[in-house]
Amino acid sequence: MWALIFSGLILASIIGIIYLGSRFAKFSVVQKAAKGKKIIGFIIGAAGVVLILFVTGKAFGTINAEIIILHLMVIWLICDRVSLAVEKKRKKKFAKYYAGVFAVVITVVYLACGWYLDHHVWRTEYIAETDKPVGGLRIVQFADSHIGSTFDGDEFLKHVKSMQAENPDIVVVTGDFVDDDTTKENMIAACEALGTLDTTYGVYYAFGNHDKGYYGPEYRGYSGSDLIEELEKNNVKVLQDETVLIGDKFYLIGRQDRSEDQRGALRASMEELTAGLDPDKYSIVLDHQPYEYDEQEASGVDLVLSGHTHGGQFFPINHVGEWMGVDAKTYGLEKRGNTTFIVTSGISDWALQFKIGCKSEYVVVDVKGKA
Repeated sequence: MWALIFSGLILASIIGIIYLGSRFAKFSVVQKAAKGKKIIGFIIGAAGVVLILFVTGKAFGTINAEIIILHLMVIWLICDRVSLAVEKKRKKKFAKYYAGVFAVVITVVYLACGWYLDHHVWRTEYIAETDKPVGGLRIVQFADSHIGSTFDGDEFLKHVKSMQAENPDIVVVTGDFVDDDTTKENMIAACEALGTLDTTYGVYYAFGNHDKGYYGPEYRGYSGSDLIEELEKNNVKVLQDETVLIGDKFYLIGRQDRSEDQRGALRASMEELTAGLDPDKYSIVLDHQPYEYDEQEASGVDLVLSGHTHGGQFFPINHVGEWMGVDAKTYGLEKRGNTTFIVTSGISDWALQFKIGCKSEYVVVDVKGKA
């Protein structure tokens, strides 16, 4: 899916340079510089677009520069269409190219909001009710920190303190704690930050698709085993297709990530993980990718916590994972039978530095059962 997205971004960037070059050529300052020659005006306009790509690429990275150009192109198209409709209505052309001015201003404001939604972290709360006699449990969940993307290991401590202020009974990390580009220093600092948490039942961790690294330990200087060692050194319990009982009332089931299947190392099925569990106890599944909802519901588990989708990232394509059948849900809470599913948009981001139509967050889940 990501290969298709990246290919689409590259193609869109090429189209964007051509289209936006012709739009910038309509500004009076460009027309004066071109002395009325359309080809020269287009070349100047296209050069301006390439300069924007270069500057934003240096500031935010190549992918984000392409995202900026794509948004500018789409918003400019809309502004042009609105301008034409208004001119047709008033039966008179505008003296100046206002559509271009509005397009640039709207794009800057729109993406500034997207930057803030991505880099600021909110608190999202859910209540999961059950008839089981388990009392209450406060869970703090976060996923997709991709340490080093929007905050480094030391800055992560600030968010850990916010989670600590929730007085959680348990903190769970549902994958993609680190990334292929997370340095060893940042990884260690982030693990040490988790080690400061003081909870009733501890901190638990399930792997995501990026945590073990796609390019081998030599690329980032540490392996998945090194990450486990550092987590355990800071009292974080790593669950890899394992089930543990906490408080004598709650099962915590930590799944290997779905990417293990794709790598040829098959993970345990839900049937295997839930075999022999006491149905009167409340079962919580940590599964990075929201995918096997039918199997999870059929297994009889009570709560499934996931991440991975980043909230869909961009409106209006934020449900593309569901459309393509690679995600069962993009964001939020869904109830199927007796099973509650929650997908978080993540506390940070991967390579993309903007979120539109969603926001960065950690999640507080209050399980409320009978006393």
